[in-house]
Amino acid sequence: MLVKAVLLLSGFAAALGRAEDAPRLAVQPGPQPAAEVASRPAVQLIPRPAALSRPASGLWAAYDQALGAARYIDLSHTIEPAMPVWRGFGNSTFQRAVNKLTGKTFVYAEDGFEASAYRLTTDQLGTQLDPPAHFNPYGAASDEVPATFALRKLVVIDISGKVAGNASYGLTVGDIREWEAQHGRIPRRAVVFVRSDWSRTWPHVDTDVFPQVHLEAVQFLHLQRDILFHGHEPLDADMTSQFDSEGWLLRHGYAQAEGVANLHLLPPTGCLLSTGFAKFRGGTGNYVRFVAVCPPEWPHGTQPGAVPEAPMQFYVQPLVWNDQAGHRTRGP
Repeated sequence: MLVKAVLLLSGFAAALGRAEDAPRLAVQPGPQPAAEVASRPAVQLIPRPAALSRPASGLWAAYDQALGAARYIDLSHTIEPAMPVWRGFGNSTFQRAVNKLTGKTFVYAEDGFEASAYRLTTDQLGTQLDPPAHFNPYGAASDEVPATFALRKLVVIDISGKVAGNASYGLTVGDIREWEAQHGRIPRRAVVFVRSDWSRTWPHVDTDVFPQVHLEAVQFLHLQRDILFHGHEPLDADMTSQFDSEGWLLRHGYAQAEGVANLHLLPPTGCLLSTGFAKFRGGTGNYVRFVAVCPPEWPHGTQPGAVPEAPMQFYVQPLVWNDQAGHRTRGP
């Protein structure tokens, strides 16, 4: 199986190109005064170590030859207190964590660190992966989603042009067949994201009238194309009173992604999807970080080593608690 996986990734590597010549970044480690940080360059380009250019074996070689030069695009919204939610859920609250021994909040000056406490009114916040347990008590919960969801082929079907003329337009089987006529058959066990551009005005979005994914479309994707799951930009799949599409998916053991962002930055084919999800015991929703991994020649995204990673960037403004915003911000 490992050999098969390597061969598959090697095919992807041919499309992506090699990563050995990609530059890496060096930053000055350790906390620095704001004035010093502002006065010096944040990063310095240095050549990639020659040792990483030597052939390796297995999946590490596939990474060096392909994924190390790929472009990574964040497809997730940042979770914050006033973010849009389904009308039945309340807003969440962020607070400074309190030391239970003293009753005081943790502060850098006295404790050497700070921590946060979150009151989240739902596990259906922002960019999310709905497990079947959301609608089906016999279905898999958040902590039972297989780890194999972590990396898959990504397909993007664009209906934004039709949504521009009809805010509640829904993906149809005809749209899927039209996409396949241009790009080829959707790969088995791929993830299909439906681009509508609804999220491009986030957080100023209409959560009551939005682009949909019709029931016959999700049934076609799963029963005729055997996909892993689909995702859409709004916080619901459809506007029906009984949640027809979402209900069918979850009650039949399928997952779905909601609140996906930045699909306008992706090509229709050629990218992979990295999925990192929380693991709440018995959870009925997953807070998710979706990242698209795209070919190096794609104009959007960031390559490994192009931004400070280890250590990460230091900022001129410190992170401070902002009572008005209800969360930490940089600067006063």
